[in-house]
Amino acid sequence: MGHDPEVWAAGDAYEAYVGRWSRSVAREFVRWLDVSVGGYWLDAGCGTGALTAAVLELADPAQVVGVDPAEGFIAHARTRMDDARAEFRVGDAQSLPLPDGRFDAVVSGLALNFVPDPRRAAAEFARVAAPGGVAAAYVWDYAEGMAMLRYFWDAAASLDPAAAERDEGRRFPLCSPEQLARLWTEAGFAEVTVGAIELPTVFADFGDYWQPFLGGQGPAPGYVMSLTDEHRDALRDLLRDRLPARPDGSIPLTAKAWAVRGRKGTGPSRSGSPSDSV
Repeated sequence: MGHDPEVWAAGDAYEAYVGRWSRSVAREFVRWLDVSVGGYWLDAGCGTGALTAAVLELADPAQVVGVDPAEGFIAHARTRMDDARAEFRVGDAQSLPLPDGRFDAVVSGLALNFVPDPRRAAAEFARVAAPGGVAAAYVWDYAEGMAMLRYFWDAAASLDPAAAERDEGRRFPLCSPEQLARLWTEAGFAEVTVGAIELPTVFADFGDYWQPFLGGQGPAPGYVMSLTDEHRDALRDLLRDRLPARPDGSIPLTAKAWAVRGRKGTGPSRSGSPSDSV
């Protein structure tokens, strides 16, 4: 099946690239949310299921429904998630295949910046959230906080100035606390709060850092695979020179995500389960 390299579809490629860090940030996000245990959760843009897994582990939900437009991600999540409380389905965050007011918590991890119209997605989160329910999301701080990508794009642009236009830091202006707070406020959520989640991302050696960029999916790997062999080798060598390395060869970097949360206004009580009327 053909695909746009900008769009994530294969779970294994994503796991090798940034998926391994997404599990850590998902756990920190669920702790930050501090939502009461139990209840019905929606994970919109669930990808390979990192956030769903964190919810299952830390929030003891009655059910989590994971929705993602990529069939490859959904297949990967179903394979790795052996929990009767988890259900996965293909769907679009901008038009969720779910009924109104059903979820006590609507969450989205590392996905909103890839949605063509984040306002529509936020409005959908408000629609499917139960009165008094929480809606929250987090995205990588591509502009400054994702060191693995900051080093990459700075090196790429020094060899090819046109590469700067592909830099997620420029292309994803939503990934800032001000923009996230505005998005949630305009969607009608109350008690809107934004916070930072930072974690270490230590690569075993340069090969551990570089190899995932050869996977071909996502903006940076797609760029790498578009290069001639000579240009690709020059970029690899420049990165090897620039990245910080410990005596044992490991590369200690950090990653930061911005998280936003809000609460839907109260109204008539929700009844039934998320699967009702679907």
